[in-house]
Amino acid sequence: MDNQRHVGRECRTVSNLIKRKLDNMFYKKFGEGFTGIHSWIIAFIYNNQNKEIFQKDVEEEFSIRRSTATNILQLMEKNELIVRKSVEYDARLKKLELTEKAIKVHKLVGEEIESIEGQVVKGLTEEELETFFILIDKIKKNL
Repeated sequence: MDNQRHVGRECRTVSNLIKRKLDNMFYKKFGEGFTGIHSWIIAFIYNNQNKEIFQKDVEEEFSIRRSTATNILQLMEKNELIVRKSVEYDARLKKLELTEKAIKVHKLVGEEIESIEGQVVKGLTEEELETFFILIDKIKKNL
């Protein structure tokens, strides 16, 4: 067996650890049925409140298929996180809007993410963080 460390494997391991920590937090705070993608979609809509956001925008932003987006958004509607509202200029289109519940969730999630980010960078110097971001940007550009 090859004992050499691989960048891809290490990135995946760290990603999985962060995802597991977030999912655990989501489960404790919001119960079953709330996932990371829900929080990302809420943040996307929240950060674009000055625009009309439609399902196709979610599909493009998160590189997901139409059927996947439909399932996620239907569950978010069922859980009273979003509502779909008609637009005056095209009866076929339904814009996505956050509910008050989703806005509260967004604020709680933001606080939790900051806490987890603090754990992630604990013990790292500013110089180490700067080096990390330089390296990760190079890796992303390579891909």
